[in-house]
Amino acid sequence: MQRCPWCEGFELYRHYHDTEWGVPLRDDRALFELINLEGAQAGLSWSTVLKKRETYRLAFDQFDPKKIARYDERKVAELLANPGIVRNRLKVAATISNAQAYLALQASGQSFGHFVWQFVDGQPLQHQRRSLSEVPAQTAQSDAMSQALRKAGFKFVGSTICYAFMQASGMVNDHLVSCHRHAALSA
Repeated sequence: MQRCPWCEGFELYRHYHDTEWGVPLRDDRALFELINLEGAQAGLSWSTVLKKRETYRLAFDQFDPKKIARYDERKVAELLANPGIVRNRLKVAATISNAQAYLALQASGQSFGHFVWQFVDGQPLQHQRRSLSEVPAQTAQSDAMSQALRKAGFKFVGSTICYAFMQASGMVNDHLVSCHRHAALSA
């Protein structure tokens, strides 16, 4: 079975590639978790964050935006002492800001899913990439998403982070055409 070469190396990575990466994700809370994990990954490898994902879920109350938006300095200190997450003060603060921005979007009558999926007109973009060198780090859509998220108050949402988020959440199908997942997600 042929896979995208980036996922080779350990079983958790292959499993993530085969079952999650590129599958259209529309659930608001799952998308909120993913945008925050992608932000936590900035400057690191995705495998680092993927290995810590379960600890992140526990540490951040299953990514419940209502709970995260109320975190105080005591909770921030607790998070920064947790070796199971990326202990970066700016990234922790960004997750709290993102929860507040998420709730503000909801209060204005917008779902987070609808907000982020608008950048691909609600449908996954189907690419026909033949090699990893053809996969961009960012696109016009990720630039637009980044700007809109920042305007809405989100942090750690640069264009490169947004493009990785778009790939992971299935907004774009960037599985290589030789990968067994490409055809399944093109259907």
